[in-house]
Amino acid sequence: METTTINSKFEGSNYATVISNGKHQIINDEPIEDGGQDKGLNPYELILAGLATCTTATVKMYADRKGWKIGKMSITAILEENNVSRIIKTTIEITGNITEEQKSRLLLIAKKCPVHKLLSAGNQIETILN
Repeated sequence: METTTINSKFEGSNYATVISNGKHQIINDEPIEDGGQDKGLNPYELILAGLATCTTATVKMYADRKGWKIGKMSITAILEENNVSRIIKTTIEITGNITEEQKSRLLLIAKKCPVHKLLSAGNQIETILN
């Protein structure tokens, strides 16, 4: 079983937290209109960032294995919410000399990224307060 660990530490400045995996750090905060100081991405943006970066890596790894020469890739992830539901929409733009058939295959591969699978499957979260 693989384990991924992230620590989030609040250090007394409104809602800003320092997030670390033990090697790297980023700042998370809430927008000013929600009482934060907007020092970093908010929690929803971090989730979308994880999806976008994982999708990028998954598509690039597959294209590399196939020997397909893709140029630049851009992925936009948007969370749309209303009173009834939430939907995450991702748009992938790839430059390079790839065919429509290859693009179709890359779209299927994008949906196999581990973060996409995590977000689209039912998951259980256990929370403990010490």
